[in-house]
Amino acid sequence: MSTETAALSAQETNLYRLPRTVVPEKYEIRLEPDLNSFTFLGEETVHIIVTEAVKEIILNSLDLQIDEARLTNQSGESRIAEVALNAETERATLKFSEVASSGLWQLHLKFRGELNDKLHGFYRSQYVDAQGKTKVIATTQMAATDARRAFPCFDEPDFKAVFAVTLLVETEYKAISNARIKAEHILPGGKREVQFHDTMKMSTYLVAFVVGDLEATAPVIVDDTPIRIWTAPGKLHLAKFAEGIAAHSLQFFNGYYGIRYPGDKLDLIAVPDFAYGAMENLGAVIFRETALLVDEETASHAELERVADVVAHEIAHMWFGDLTTMRWWNGIWLNEAFANFMQMLALDNWKPEWKRWESFGVDRALAFATDGLRSTRTIEFPVQHPVEAQGMFDVLTYDKGAWVLRMLEQYLGPENFRRGVSLYLSKHKYGNTDTTDLWDAIEESSHQPVRGMMDSWIYQEGHPQISISADNEKPTSVVVEQQRFIYDSGKVAEVDTDTTFHVPIMIKAKLAKGFVVKKFLLQDKSTKIEFDEPFEYVILNEGGHGFYRVRYDSTLLKKLTENGVESMSAIERFNLVNDAWATVLAGMQSLADYLSLIRLFKNEKDKNVWSVIFNSLSYLERLGANAECLKKLSVELATPGHKRLGFEPKGDDDALTKQLRAMFILKLGTTGDDKEIQKLSLELLEKYLADENSVSPDIGAALITIAASLGDKKRFESFVDLFKNGKNPQEKERYLFALASFKDVELLKATLAMTLDGQVRTQNAPYLIRAVMHNPAGGECAWAFMTTNWETIFKTFPTMSLTRMCEGITSLASEKLVEETREFFEKNPLKQGKKLIAQHLEKQCVAVSLKNREAKTLSTF
Repeated sequence: MSTETAALSAQETNLYRLPRTVVPEKYEIRLEPDLNSFTFLGEETVHIIVTEAVKEIILNSLDLQIDEARLTNQSGESRIAEVALNAETERATLKFSEVASSGLWQLHLKFRGELNDKLHGFYRSQYVDAQGKTKVIATTQMAATDARRAFPCFDEPDFKAVFAVTLLVETEYKAISNARIKAEHILPGGKREVQFHDTMKMSTYLVAFVVGDLEATAPVIVDDTPIRIWTAPGKLHLAKFAEGIAAHSLQFFNGYYGIRYPGDKLDLIAVPDFAYGAMENLGAVIFRETALLVDEETASHAELERVADVVAHEIAHMWFGDLTTMRWWNGIWLNEAFANFMQMLALDNWKPEWKRWESFGVDRALAFATDGLRSTRTIEFPVQHPVEAQGMFDVLTYDKGAWVLRMLEQYLGPENFRRGVSLYLSKHKYGNTDTTDLWDAIEESSHQPVRGMMDSWIYQEGHPQISISADNEKPTSVVVEQQRFIYDSGKVAEVDTDTTFHVPIMIKAKLAKGFVVKKFLLQDKSTKIEFDEPFEYVILNEGGHGFYRVRYDSTLLKKLTENGVESMSAIERFNLVNDAWATVLAGMQSLADYLSLIRLFKNEKDKNVWSVIFNSLSYLERLGANAECLKKLSVELATPGHKRLGFEPKGDDDALTKQLRAMFILKLGTTGDDKEIQKLSLELLEKYLADENSVSPDIGAALITIAASLGDKKRFESFVDLFKNGKNPQEKERYLFALASFKDVELLKATLAMTLDGQVRTQNAPYLIRAVMHNPAGGECAWAFMTTNWETIFKTFPTMSLTRMCEGITSLASEKLVEETREFFEKNPLKQGKKLIAQHLEKQCVAVSLKNREAKTLSTF
């Protein structure tokens, strides 16, 4: 038996992989959704190739009733099938009384299903219009493995096919799918039949249908492609910002990839209920409203940045994911990591003043926080059961993956990297690939050993800490050593810290003659780096692009902090502080030493450096650090910056300065408990509520949080009202999540109750529970609420959001709660998020370990 045959045989015995005896070429799908009864009728003809004679056809189907199944061919042969559905394997087996010979056949199916309210498959999204009437939109979310809930199909990414969609809708509704409309007809009975052009060859998870009362912007033509934004009525005035970044991204990617956009139109569609930020369906990208619609005049910079990020990310997917697709779900990381990487390139090209690569360092820190755990995973890992694919959508896929790509790009040079990507897409367009296909293309283009280097990052867990120390024998050299970085969770070491990576090292040294930069690939445990003369100080991870921790010995750290901080870029300073904080969590450095280090940054002017400092203080607050000491430290650190920036914006403020001003106000008004700041904040909030243009949007968001932290029942009720009656999606979300920042436990209980009584959409409810759990005043009551109502929560909330909700347990830093959470998830496992839950539990242990280890410093500072 050949290797290929053996592989296929093994695949066919897998309950969750379909046999290759039948391959789809084209689907002709006709759907009739009923937005009143929340049901749909469907029929399809699937043009298939039977590769070897069969008496049964197996395909995917879930939550559908298949009423008829038959097989025909051009010779006039016909086979009627008996249908057997298996919900566990999510399969339909069609059994025929006679053999179907190899060749071309047509599979005809009639089926029906429910427009569910679980935000997957073909589902319903509801909203209340300006007249107070409840309206319904039928929409889809097929990824990762939910196309099978909308129509029976071969629901695996390498079963690519062409899709010809027809939607039968009420005449007052608009209908959208992946391609342009080909024809429309009014049928007897009054309904409208909308036929769409054929799509390119693509995977089932990219198919989309949207039906409802919708309106669209006038098309903007970019390189012959029309771009439109679709929304529920009355919201088109919120589309302009997204339209701008969409047009720029499409043109940018056309140029970068060297391949024209593969669709015939690009619709960006905002729906009221959506489990993710957005989904990259070819030509019909579906978004939750906060990720697409925004009032540019009243939105904070973070809110604008989120819209720009998501729009650019999804458009990047049109090539990387849609045109060229992973062969199986173990490769989903490359789709998402690459889209994350490309969104940064597009945004940096669109608005370089946003310094997006620097702020993206915060996302890298989030990836580090998971990747330093014993329970981390390799970037790419085997996926068997469909639910395992859901566990891939995490910070390791999106952020670690993106930064590993950025590290490679910077090491090879941007143009070498770009040429390799273009070569990869050209070779594999309309096809499916494995991760190694990308490395081979970049290696061919750059003439560098890319595959060996990247395999060490993709197929090994964790990341290295690069320790650098002075060479006692030679003042002109330093010793560099790598070791896998692991947090201290109070457990006996269970991992191999001797793992070695192929690490692109960038090091800058200050010599008497000026700066010298050296670049090399560290493949061994350690090496020496020599300079021409003695150095004043060195900066490891120069440029800040490497996905690794850096630890300086005491001699080099002293030289750097005394002489070199001002020469460091913002992202290099960010890394210095973030890596130092990581060594505290790992038990390698005392908390007292870290607090001494951050006091050196009182005059720091970069928003991202302050974000890691303030985040570390918030972490200590959740550990139960002495409130008075933490208050004094917060005031000591934030006051100089606040005095410099004040409350009022200045004409020459850049985007990061505007955010930093708000961060100082927020820290002083909450953790710092600065009475004067609080008084001014509440006064300004009243002006803001009367006229939202009276205060800059970034400060407005800070004022809302300060007011919530000080708020009583009256304030709470006013914020509930503002949430319900917000004029745009961001305003609604701002006041909604402010409800998690109150300190009164009874008010927090009222917030939690809103997640199950219909006041909060299920797309937001899990995240609101998580936010209350992260509030030191609400952690235990949120945990009690979640566990008490677990059965209802499990049935009600979108499946993928449950693991994200449970991330809140990482703030429950007591040994008693560690034991409670462990026992709870042993009894109530989340099969789609086993690895994520294990990581949440370990982060909880890391917090408790730090709390025990640094008890004295936490109580006295």
